[in-house]
Amino acid sequence: MSNLIDLSAALAATVEQAGSGVVRVEARRRLPASGIVWSGDGLIVTAQHVVQRDENIQVGLADGRSVPAQLVGRDPTTDLAVLRAAASDLAPLPHAGADQLSVGRLALALGRPGKSVQATLGIISALGDGWRTRMGGAIDRYLQTDVVMYPGFSGGALVGVDGRLLGLNTSGLAQGVSLALPIATLQRVADALLAHGRVQRGYLGVSTQRAKLPPALAEAVGQKTGLLVISVETDSPAEEGGLTLGDTLIGLGETTIRTHDDLLTALSGDVIGQKVPLRIIRGGETRTLNLKIEARP
Repeated sequence: MSNLIDLSAALAATVEQAGSGVVRVEARRRLPASGIVWSGDGLIVTAQHVVQRDENIQVGLADGRSVPAQLVGRDPTTDLAVLRAAASDLAPLPHAGADQLSVGRLALALGRPGKSVQATLGIISALGDGWRTRMGGAIDRYLQTDVVMYPGFSGGALVGVDGRLLGLNTSGLAQGVSLALPIATLQRVADALLAHGRVQRGYLGVSTQRAKLPPALAEAVGQKTGLLVISVETDSPAEEGGLTLGDTLIGLGETTIRTHDDLLTALSGDVIGQKVPLRIIRGGETRTLNLKIEARP
């Protein structure tokens, strides 16, 4: 019994300590949501889908204050938004190390849809490699828990039993699954939003559909599928680079193009402004075009 009492007290202490880094986000008509203190000078990260207006945003702090906040930027593809609250004395949560992410470890989901912090306990139920959302956003690692996502918990913190931040909870990327966005994704997207107000992505200006390559051609190029170009936008990098209807994309830079996800991966922000070799199949033969990648409008 004493062990259970000690565990209960330790969990309560963790919630109280880590709760100071979780805020209330009032940016939609219905129930407020939650956010995480990202820096002491007022930066807040939260789920993009709970920020339904760009103005008149309020943030409720752990000490009971309610302060106005401005939207720095949002990225719907990863369901992340960054706010800047009118406060400069906040306490960001310390980040957990990679060694604290393993299946079976206890985790606490913290939210503040009301004035006080709320919590639910569970375990990390699944971990995986990087993946892409249905809108094409890159998530550095798959992180699933069995915590109960109560209303208003989206945008709140997933912490370990020591109170260190593991990720940001969101119900906006998948139905029926409790997902958290890992710290690496939070850092990368927050940095991009602070720098540009959005996450910059490369742009070709084509519409494509997945196509199966003929057996002989598939053997020659070492892949079974590519992306068939079905339209090319006027004055786009694709048109200026000589891409035409009927071409099949099979590689961009160092990335082999078999699916639409492969193309999205290749069109990352770091290739903007660069000339990148695009490998295609045209008339049954492989060719290489050099295209200058532009930022998505």
